[in-house]
Amino acid sequence: MSFRLRLRRLRHQVSLPLVAVTDMLLSCTPRLSTPVVGPSSCLMIGKDAIHLREVSSRERDHSRVSIDILSDDALVEIFDFYANNWNARISEWHTLVHVCRRWRFIVFASPRRLNLRLEYAGKRPMSRMLDIWPVLPVAITRHSWGPLTLDPSCGNIAVALNSEHYNRICEIHLYHIPNPHWKRLAAVMQKSFPELTHLGISVEAPVVPISDSFLGGSVPRLRELWLRSSPFPGLQNLLLSTNNLVVLSIWDVPSSRYTSPQAIVAALSMVPRLETLRLGFHFPTSHPDTTNRPLPPHARTFLSTLTKFDFDGTHEYLEDLLAHIDAPLLQDLSISFCMSLAFNVPQLHRFIGHTERLKTFDRAVVSTSYDSISISFPQQERAGNHRRQQLMVKIKRTVLNWRISSLAQVCSASFPLLSILERLEIEDRCDAFPLKSSWKSHQWLELLGPFTAVKSLHLSHGVASHVCEALGELTRGRMTEVLPALHSLSLEWHILPEHAQKAIGPFVVARWRCGRPVTVHHLES
Repeated sequence: MSFRLRLRRLRHQVSLPLVAVTDMLLSCTPRLSTPVVGPSSCLMIGKDAIHLREVSSRERDHSRVSIDILSDDALVEIFDFYANNWNARISEWHTLVHVCRRWRFIVFASPRRLNLRLEYAGKRPMSRMLDIWPVLPVAITRHSWGPLTLDPSCGNIAVALNSEHYNRICEIHLYHIPNPHWKRLAAVMQKSFPELTHLGISVEAPVVPISDSFLGGSVPRLRELWLRSSPFPGLQNLLLSTNNLVVLSIWDVPSSRYTSPQAIVAALSMVPRLETLRLGFHFPTSHPDTTNRPLPPHARTFLSTLTKFDFDGTHEYLEDLLAHIDAPLLQDLSISFCMSLAFNVPQLHRFIGHTERLKTFDRAVVSTSYDSISISFPQQERAGNHRRQQLMVKIKRTVLNWRISSLAQVCSASFPLLSILERLEIEDRCDAFPLKSSWKSHQWLELLGPFTAVKSLHLSHGVASHVCEALGELTRGRMTEVLPALHSLSLEWHILPEHAQKAIGPFVVARWRCGRPVTVHHLES
């Protein structure tokens, strides 16, 4: 029999005396008559997990220790790692209370420490669930819906929201709600929920705006607010009561409902503890009149706790937004622009320049797909940590012939840190570039221009021949204008096409004659 507890990164250091705690998992009487584990089971405590496995008699002889050696506090720590890791379900803790009486007692004695909640999906009346379990907070969760006349979940959830137990509801996650269901649910959500900490709502088209009286205009304990395809005219008034909000996500905002950047900034000024901001538009428009956009004022809102910002929209809208805010502690910035013929983003340049943690990169990665192109700056690799993206700018729905030129405009105007990077990678894993592309070489040279400190250039199979052709067209006088510090060129192509070989050969020879030799490495794809 196997029983496995997955652990997330330790928040507190727990000292466990042995590498393996052997003999039996349970020293107390199990709830069921059948023992959970046998005498040959071993509880292995590793770096990332705790699990049971069968051990040999020779292994058992080395150290035999009862699970009783673990104190209640140590078990609570382990239970927390298991029940509250990033991918655990709300009801994950149910497994623990069915193991034995001791575990059941420990779990129910620590409801706040283990964040115990009852998950309700509306399949049956909520009163039946409440009769079974102790008095615990309730999380209402529903992701799929059937026809209104055949699916009882909508009616059951509406009754639960309007019942005398509404003050026990701590989370509401209702996604992909059809409009007939949403009208019924919204009608019973016009009062305040005093214990609500997490709220996620997404409504299917056609979109019905959320009224100003939603949640009674007051959610004092709210920590996370996720809205998708749900215009919220009264958002600013609601945020007046959310001093504890740490995550605000307003995504896929319908184009029919325009909200000015100034209104967004005014709302952000009311949430002093905000750590994560996500703002995205569905077929966005930057302003009702893009030709007469007002000049941004000098006064800005200081977001002192913001560490993550995701944006999806037009560059004009982002420019107006960034003109009003500063976030000095920002660690993760992800920008997705819609296609434009001309990108002018000086405010993005200023915003990144004022954020110290967005200037500590050692490489850049340019990636292209069928309909987009992006540049990302992965975090510097540290011992024990995986690389993760910290800064990314993506241009979506990009026409093939404008792709490189569009990214070059954004880079040249927004990223002064490009001049200090020593490694550049250009990849195209989807073969978006045909071998005989209609692109001009000057587009590639325009993109490579700001990378004046790059010493190592890595080209994937899909782009190697195109970039090599562009480099081969450099004249002797311009040989050191593009990638002047380059000394290593890695190609994910064992044998380049003939036209690319004819181009890269003169480039390598000319760089050698200039006293700046370049070594070419051929790699397997």
